[in-house]
Amino acid sequence: MSDTTMPAEPVAGAEAAAANAQQKIDPWSVQGAMVDGKVQAIDYDKLIDDFGTKRIDDELLARLERLTGHRPHRFLRRGLFFSHRDLSQLLDKYEQGKPFFLYTGRGPSSGSMHVGHMVPFIFCKYVLLLGAALLAGLSPLAAAPALDVFQAPLVIQLTDDEKFLFKRELTMQDANKFAIDNAKDIISFGFDPERTFIFSNLDYMNSAFYRNVVRIAKTITTSVSKATFGFNDSDSVGKLHFVSVQAAPSFSNTFPHIFGPKGDVPCLIPCAIDQDPYFRLTRDVASKLKYPKPALIHSKFFPALQGSGSKMSASDPNSAIYIQDTPAQIKNKINRHAFSGGQATAELHAQLGGDPDVDVSFQYLRFFLDDDEEVARIEAEYRSGALSTGNLKKRCIEVVQELVKAVQDRRKTVTDEVVQSFMDPTLPKKCDVKPPANVDPSVAKVAKK
Repeated sequence: MSDTTMPAEPVAGAEAAAANAQQKIDPWSVQGAMVDGKVQAIDYDKLIDDFGTKRIDDELLARLERLTGHRPHRFLRRGLFFSHRDLSQLLDKYEQGKPFFLYTGRGPSSGSMHVGHMVPFIFCKYVLLLGAALLAGLSPLAAAPALDVFQAPLVIQLTDDEKFLFKRELTMQDANKFAIDNAKDIISFGFDPERTFIFSNLDYMNSAFYRNVVRIAKTITTSVSKATFGFNDSDSVGKLHFVSVQAAPSFSNTFPHIFGPKGDVPCLIPCAIDQDPYFRLTRDVASKLKYPKPALIHSKFFPALQGSGSKMSASDPNSAIYIQDTPAQIKNKINRHAFSGGQATAELHAQLGGDPDVDVSFQYLRFFLDDDEEVARIEAEYRSGALSTGNLKKRCIEVVQELVKAVQDRRKTVTDEVVQSFMDPTLPKKCDVKPPANVDPSVAKVAKK
């Protein structure tokens, strides 16, 4: 069965102008539904139904814990990664001692990443490549030697070509420079250069990569690309073709210096749910090319400071917290711009309580505060009105300042030579698998459907 799902028909003229509108989710736009002029939180249950994905349920989390011997990461415990495609099947292969690899990416539209961009990299590093620091209960960004659990190699695609194609004002030179700057940010999360390959599309286009791009392009028609992504006749052919470039790293023989000619090593792609259309097409292509379908694990959206009705943008520095921001800038942005779920007055807030589901400061804490009990307490007190918006923002500022400072401190150590060790396609990477220990075969596959 195909993974490709056609987008919903556009809303007709009169309805489009109405105060009530459906949520809009695609690779370039994320906006909650509008009800009586008020932006609603994203309905992720509806996205699972619309996109045809599977929910990450308690059974699957329990299976992950049994296989790794460790409690799932907070992103999983709190449902921030909430949906998947074929994760259970990938775990089956892991149980059999078969290798897999991780693939994620970054679209470099500015010289500094913001904290929302951290999510897939934190997930890759501290869930699938669990570090000794995390296992010891230390800060996730503590400098400590890696102790990989899954032993999976990681490829990170920097789509500087996409940004050049989709942003009219961006030069190719600037897009490529942003890619290298973003690579330094990514390296600051403490990845192992022996298992991690970071590449710029504009710089890494060898024979193996291009051959897969062409194979993929031959299987995707113009009409399918237009229907999936909403392109029209005024869009460049580069936009229609880019899905082939983003799909190619899903297949192991794109990286001969890691896997050799083998095209049978499956991959897992952590990404936000808005990127799923790209990989629905990729999974269809995989069947046609007789490659393994990539498995996906989807995260919820990291909100712009102004809330789910707006979008984080490099052109608006107040829409997000950036890795390069100072403590004073972080404090100012959260105090002045973070959308509040509180009431209009302190009296009303104490009486009616706040809404953490739309409050940006609380959403930041759900992503970045590791203590489950504290997060639960903050949520309950905010809903009851016992915790004010000001005190909620104060705690958010503390957590984000600490997180950003840790990344900034590590980034200072990333030299050009360090970057080269991650981006050099002539350097081989380790590709093996550590078989799961102490797995009870009678219960190991309870999540298999």
